[in-house]
Amino acid sequence: MEKIAFFDTKPYDREYFDKYNTGYKIKYLESKLGPDTARLAQGCSAVCAFVNDTIDAETIDVLSGLGVKAIAMRCAGYNNVDMKHAYKKLNIMRVPAYSPYAVAEHAAALLLALNRKTHKAYNRTRDFNFSISGLTGFDLNGKTAGIIGTGKIGQVFINICKGFGMKVIAYDPFPLKDSDIEYTDLDTLFGRSDIISLHCPLTEQTKHIINKESLSKMKTGAVIINTSRGQLIESEALLEALKSKKIRGAGLDVYEEESDLFFEDKSGSIIDDDTLSILVTLPNVIITSHQAFLTEEALSAIAQVTLKNLDQFFAGEPLDNEICYQCKDRPASVECRKNMHGRCF
Repeated sequence: MEKIAFFDTKPYDREYFDKYNTGYKIKYLESKLGPDTARLAQGCSAVCAFVNDTIDAETIDVLSGLGVKAIAMRCAGYNNVDMKHAYKKLNIMRVPAYSPYAVAEHAAALLLALNRKTHKAYNRTRDFNFSISGLTGFDLNGKTAGIIGTGKIGQVFINICKGFGMKVIAYDPFPLKDSDIEYTDLDTLFGRSDIISLHCPLTEQTKHIINKESLSKMKTGAVIINTSRGQLIESEALLEALKSKKIRGAGLDVYEEESDLFFEDKSGSIIDDDTLSILVTLPNVIITSHQAFLTEEALSAIAQVTLKNLDQFFAGEPLDNEICYQCKDRPASVECRKNMHGRCF
């Protein structure tokens, strides 16, 4: 029976992985994976990691030295993995899609709560304050939603927006073929959109796609929603735009410096992040702690696909969900080994 080191374990992880696991001895660890904790994988053949684990060159070398052969990411994103350093050392697998509905619906929930100030009304009525002064929102019907990224999550969110009667425009460097989506360039999207929602991966090109310059191009009174990756937004620039009332509000499920904060109870701690501390206090900002994926359906899919990825790896089969640095940046002159042999190496 292969042994798996499972890092950054939360109660819901254990519940769903225990439910679907039939062939592995899983060593559940509360610690995040990083160079200082990688040695906890001693005796394990693979590790299971998540979005805020640090899988840099040093961590990879420690794991490889321990005899670990693979990393099963229980998420879609892998920007926290040094993919080039991992090549030919550790096979990297991921869960490319678990529930686009979960994330898209959470983006809609943030938008609705932020607009209609549901969070403020909830707090008032618990104190028997039934005044509705200051709770005015706006109709979503007829407004323009700008969607950055039209993968599966972005497409679901587009359909939600259309259900509200919104006009939708989108930007994606790889537009969907034969779709009815109105694609445009970023500057046009910034200038026309009443709501901007981010559904793109974090890459060198998309890091801080929302910054001081792009914020200046937006409509005064625009709303920003981010359920993708925190580093898509330059937080200090967003804070200034909110304080100056250039931006009406922001709904954030992610934050660029979240790795040591999100998923943890920090209620008894002093947070040494002035930008986040101010954002949390603003009445026109709602921050949730990277919970957009957290539905029963998504957790089931994550566990099942992750375990299937491990099954394929240990059985010597082609790896459906393996990734390597060449998968994204492979020169046209280099043949894809995965296409030919079923594995990246």
